[in-house]
Amino acid sequence: MDQEIQKDKEELRNDILTAALKLFAEKGYFNTSLTEIAELSGVKSSAGIYKHFKNKQEIAQALYHWIIDRLSVSIDDIRRRNRKSSEQLREIVDLWFRLTDDAPEVMRFLLVLNISEFLPEEKPIMATPPFVKIIKVLQNGIKTGEIKAIDAQRAYCHFFGIIENTLKQVLTGTLQKKSYYYEGDAWLSAWGTIVKK
Repeated sequence: MDQEIQKDKEELRNDILTAALKLFAEKGYFNTSLTEIAELSGVKSSAGIYKHFKNKQEIAQALYHWIIDRLSVSIDDIRRRNRKSSEQLREIVDLWFRLTDDAPEVMRFLLVLNISEFLPEEKPIMATPPFVKIIKVLQNGIKTGEIKAIDAQRAYCHFFGIIENTLKQVLTGTLQKKSYYYEGDAWLSAWGTIVKK
């Protein structure tokens, strides 16, 4: 019986997070109310949310940590499977584009929302584990001569500037097709900015 109650509690917490992610991605953090999160998640009222989270900011914080943790695990897997930096970057780009088509709310949360506005105490996104790991991929590529000898942070800006801007345009509807349609061109343009010729 206790396991059932625990499972129900965990399911409800996940439903709240899923609803909040959808609403934050669609309407923005500040335009989303706890009442709307409660309605979408199936909680009877916003008071029911307080059994799981202190406030809306705590919900956003839990989402942020959940997304960062999942990305970190995915990037670890990519790094284990591939030896060359170019192969790792290609798989990371594949992941970004796949998430944009399959889980657009996650990518809107990361790329479109200004997280520092509503989670000012959290680390900036570039200081979180998945992005630190991406910088290491770039550093390794620079060290092995696959990537031209520039600062890894600058390489990130050149490379992921193209990737992230393309995805933002898809997520905001400026580019009309699914993201995979643009992936090949975006990859070639991005890789061309950092590859050692």
